[in-house]
Amino acid sequence: MLAIKRANCFHKKGHADPCDISSVPYMIIFGVAEIFFSQIPDFDQVSWLSMLAAVMSFTYSTIGLALGIVQVVVRHHEWPCSERRCQGQPHRHQHRRGHPMDKVWRSLQAFGDIAFAYSYSLILIEIQDTIRAPPPSEATVMKRATVVSIAVTTVFYMLCGCMGYAAFGDEAPGNLLTGFGFYEPFWLLDIANAAITVHLVGAYQVFCQPLFAFVEKWAAQRWPDSPYITKEVEVSLSATRRYKMNLFRSTWRTAFVVVTTVVSMLLPFFNDVVGFLGALGFWPLTVYFPVEMYVVQKKVPRWSTRWVCLQMLSLGCLVISIAAAAGSIAGVMSDLKVYRPFKTY
Repeated sequence: MLAIKRANCFHKKGHADPCDISSVPYMIIFGVAEIFFSQIPDFDQVSWLSMLAAVMSFTYSTIGLALGIVQVVVRHHEWPCSERRCQGQPHRHQHRRGHPMDKVWRSLQAFGDIAFAYSYSLILIEIQDTIRAPPPSEATVMKRATVVSIAVTTVFYMLCGCMGYAAFGDEAPGNLLTGFGFYEPFWLLDIANAAITVHLVGAYQVFCQPLFAFVEKWAAQRWPDSPYITKEVEVSLSATRRYKMNLFRSTWRTAFVVVTTVVSMLLPFFNDVVGFLGALGFWPLTVYFPVEMYVVQKKVPRWSTRWVCLQMLSLGCLVISIAAAAGSIAGVMSDLKVYRPFKTY
């Protein structure tokens, strides 16, 4: 939402205008929306939500890729430029240049961002649970869907990453669409950023609803006689619709969204935080546990060729996760040097 506002500002006032707009109000709006959606039980299992998220993801990825290709073509025709022509024309992202070590940290942080994109194991079982098919056909469907989704995701990310780097080089922003690698056409950027907003609203619920359900189930088992936790009150929404309201569910989910929103306002370092979360969750949840479960299920002999290859894969991903976490932490520390709480733009 902030990116849309700034894109329109740049279009009206010119690219040289800083267009400083506080992100805090937009984070609050996002938090209020998530509080509302979080009160809907099993909202993450609504079938149209997955379709909408896929369409939105495809929309902004395609726009980002297309703009990257156009930028590469434009820069190709502009090069080479004479020293006089280029002199005094700093790149819009020149502030990103710095010590060579900064580039190393950003590269490691990028591994964390990529790892976060592949941390689908958190919701894999939840998705499989929604498939209306008797076993073992649901496992077959999930295997095919996983292979296709990973292939498509990899192709898109590789194309967007390569085109972004080809277009901007070391000055590429962390997010080509919201970091203003592009300014025009502003209306196309608005469409892409609107798609990102819709996608993030749904993605928040997809990731958080399983956590909500886990905590509520644990609390019900821990305190089964507590009316605060187990009692449900039916609220009439219409003549045919009723909503079962639970006090614990309402307060716990609201508190969770409020806390995450406040943390987001205090630490508005999107790429750094995403990279750190990706580094934390990638190796244990996406690599280590699945590999170990496969070894046990298939009874892979220790020190066999397959076992050694699987362990090497796990070890390699562990190294990548540690490096990504280090890069993300370095990014946060660097951002904190110029950070002012609740004054983000």
